[in-house]
Parts: sequence; structure tokens; C-alpha cells
Amino acid sequence: MALMLCFLFVHLVAFVYSNGDYQNDKLVSVTATIGMPWPLPQQYSSTPAVYTINRNVFKFRATDQSCDILESAFFRYQTIIFGYREKTLRFHPKLFLKAGSLTVLDVNVKSKCDRYPYLGMDESYNLTIGAAGATLNSNSVWGALRGIETFSQLVLQQNKDMFTVNGTTISDFPRFQHRGLLLDTSRHFLDVSVIKQNLLAMSQSKFNVFHWHIVDDQSFPYTSVEFPDMSSKGAYDSRHIYTQDQIAEIIEFARILGIRVIPEFDSPGHSQSWGKAIKDLLTKCYSGSQPNGQYGPINPSLESSYSFLSKFFAGVAKVFPDHYLHLGGDEVNFDCWKSNPNITAFMKQKSFGTNYVKLEEYYVQRLLDIIGGMNKGYMIWQEVVDNGAKISKDTIVEIYKNEAYMLHVFLTTLKGYRTVLQACWYLDLIKYGVQWQAFYACDPHEFIGTAAQKKLVIGGETCMWGEYVDNANVLSRTWPRASVVAERLWSAQSVNNANAAAPRLEEHRCRMIKRGFPAETVNGPGYCPQEYSIPV
Repeated sequence: MALMLCFLFVHLVAFVYSNGDYQNDKLVSVTATIGMPWPLPQQYSSTPAVYTINRNVFKFRATDQSCDILESAFFRYQTIIFGYREKTLRFHPKLFLKAGSLTVLDVNVKSKCDRYPYLGMDESYNLTIGAAGATLNSNSVWGALRGIETFSQLVLQQNKDMFTVNGTTISDFPRFQHRGLLLDTSRHFLDVSVIKQNLLAMSQSKFNVFHWHIVDDQSFPYTSVEFPDMSSKGAYDSRHIYTQDQIAEIIEFARILGIRVIPEFDSPGHSQSWGKAIKDLLTKCYSGSQPNGQYGPINPSLESSYSFLSKFFAGVAKVFPDHYLHLGGDEVNFDCWKSNPNITAFMKQKSFGTNYVKLEEYYVQRLLDIIGGMNKGYMIWQEVVDNGAKISKDTIVEIYKNEAYMLHVFLTTLKGYRTVLQACWYLDLIKYGVQWQAFYACDPHEFIGTAAQKKLVIGGETCMWGEYVDNANVLSRTWPRASVVAERLWSAQSVNNANAAAPRLEEHRCRMIKRGFPAETVNGPGYCPQEYSIPV
């Protein structure tokens, strides 16, 4: 106990953070927590009882169902918690374990492991650490993954081989089933290794969706089996592409972490890079009676466009195992369509008049029919609904416009659509000072609506758009600010006090530093017991 008291005395680190009142330069001094989990579990209690763990003897043990996902987690967390250790015990011929030592975490998964994570998977778990030992119970392997992460955050290092953990009882489950992070790999290409590091960081904050905004106007790094020229002509160059093997590698890495990969192929706008390889796919823009050399959105008047989309998305559907694809649909500029006489003639033929929203609706409905025919679900940006397009009721609508975003949530759910909120969580919009508190204040359920409407809000996403991030800074700019959103989407709605969360967030940031992530400071002046150093 004396050792533990000494440890607490040394490591209860004081740090300061700004509460955002820069006009008065007001700083509030806060004491960092130690051994507190992030996100905060639904029910969590800790006792003064301290149990020692010798890293050379401790192990994870499956007591019921097991599979590659669980075995991988055991191996991964052995290193995350304890670091690299000796392969044998020949240097420790006599390991005397005192009373109160913890040697195993029994992990009891009741159901057979799923192959891939999915929307609505059971991520609940119960964790008990006491005199009788440590036990983690979950219905599914996904709950086991979340529970093992929580266990890893409770364990504290005392010296090289000795660790401790307090007696703990946790009953936990996520508040929302969709908890995502968007990365944009079109504006700047991100290496596979960087994406993997981001996925690992996501798992340690209990995110479960990687929204991969893989292509856009600027580049097309996705290598299509059916249309290989789209990447060879549409990417920045031959180095900045994702091969089929690399995409499979990322999907597999995410699977092991319990993270869904939902790719986004945004159309009919944001598609300039598509047209570099596919003839007549994009609309020719006109000045007067002649084409002016510019191109607009995908041409919705040509059957060849839909033939291409059918073949292209059939390939995408085979590559990505998740039930959902993100089809975009935002920010469609109608000017080029308006300028094109062939589009005008098509509009007249379809009795659309001059209502280009009808034309967009026509395109979107054709695309949704194509995807639906592949037994795939789809997500779209809110613009499609805002413009009055009629879409299937099983569509998931993502709210991204930050003006009056709760009104958009209300209107979208009023129409009966499942909804995901992103509008208040733009990680790429940075400013000097403490910014995360604004993220923490946003709640997907804080709108005036019925219980049925709120049930349609299935979660949220935070986003890191790629205009000003690449391999050099994407991780540091994303973390730990993304973790703030993770807690809002996981923890109880009542867990919403930023001042109370600040000490735990600081600890979580330092924990990420210790685990090798270049997580930037978010609370102002202070320090971590172990500072980040660039690997050499």
C-alpha cells in the first residue's frame, strides 16, 4: 500500500487548461486523473483495494467462445498494457506472488464470434475485478473487445515488471450504435500505415465505424478491378493509390479491431477525378452554344452513366463487406447542367421543366436502385433530402451542414429517416485555444422531437477533411480531440460536464502518448509523465 501511495503522490499531475475565457485570460488549474477510463462507462465503481499484476505471469484467458478476433486482442493488449516482455521466464526462476495478485483476466464470450462487425452489433460487457479474480462477460466478441480496452486503461505501472489495478465493477454499453470517424484520402493521400494507426487509435476510444472518404474531385486513389484507368489517370500519381491488396489489408485490420469500413464514393458532384478515365461520364459545360472545355457533375441524361455505375459499384460491393456504402450526394452545382442543351432536352422529355432538383432526384433514385439491387444499404449526405428528393426509408442520412443542424436532424427524422450527426464535429476546423469543449457540448439527441424521432438518430461521426492534413500531421490533429466525440457517443447522456471530463481527457491523451500516438495537447500548459518522442 505504501508503494501505491507513493506512486499516486508522484503521478497525480497538476495541469492547467483554459476554459475559453480569453478576454480575461482566465486559466483554471485541474488535477489529472489516474487509472480512469475513457469513454466513461455507463456504470462504474472502484474500491480502494489494490491488486498487483506481474507482467511475466499475467495472461488473458477465453473461458467460452474464442476466435481469431479474441486471440488477436489478447496478444495486442498484452503489449499495449505491459510493453514488450521476455519470451521466457529463465531470468525469473522464482516469482513469488503475494496475496492479492492478479494473474489472469477470464474473458467469457457467450455467442459464437461474428466474422465482421455490423450496424447494431452488441458491444455491451460487464467487468469485475476483485479478490476472487478478474472476469469479463460479454454476449459477443465485440463487447469483449470494448471491455478489454477498458481493462487496459485501469492498469497502472509501478515499475518494470509490477503493475496494479484497483477493485472495479463495470456494466457498460454504448449509447449509440454508429460511432464513426471520417478520413479524407483524396485531398491528401494517407499511407496505409497511417490509416492503420488511426484505426488503432479509434479502437482505443471505442469508435466502431471508419468512414473512408476515399475519392473526390482532386484524386481517385481507389484501384478498381473493373476500371483500373480510374486510379492510373485520376490519382495524383502511381504512388498515391490503394491497391486491392492494400484495401483488403485495411479492412482486415479494422475487422480485428471491431471497426466497420464504410467507403464513400460521392456523386454526381465531387466526381471530377472520375471523368479522367471514363469517357462522357461528366457533363460538358457550355458557354452559349459551344462546350467551353469545363466539366460538371456526372451526366444524368445518358444511359451509359448508369451502365458504368452498375459495373463500378458491383466491384465496390465485392471489395467492401459492410452492408452499407456511402453514396454522397452533396453540393451538386446545377450551373453546368443548366448550360448543357442536351440536359435541357432531357429535362423536357422527362417533364422536369426547369426543376434541376428533379434531375438530381432522378439520378439519385437510379443510383439507389442500382445499389439496392446488390442487397447493399446506403448512406447519403443530407443535401439529397434537403433538396426534396424521394428516397427509400431504409436510407441513412448524414447531417453535415453546421447551420441550424439540430433543425435538420428534426426535419430528417420527422420524415422517418435514420440519421447520423456530423455537423458539430469538424476536427479540421482548428483555432487557437481549448476547442474540444464545444465538441463535448454537442449531443445528437438535443433537439425537440418525439421519442420515435430520437430513436431514429443512430449515432454520429467526427470528420477530418484532408485539405490541410497529410501523413505528417493527420494523427496529431485528430487525436485526442476525436476521443471527445467518442465519449459523447458512447457514455450516458448525463456525462456532459466538460470541466469534469477535462482531467480524464488529459489522462487519456497522456495514455495515447505512452502508447506511441502523437496526440497533441488540448488543455493548455502541462505535461505527461512520459513525453512523446519520434521513433528512430
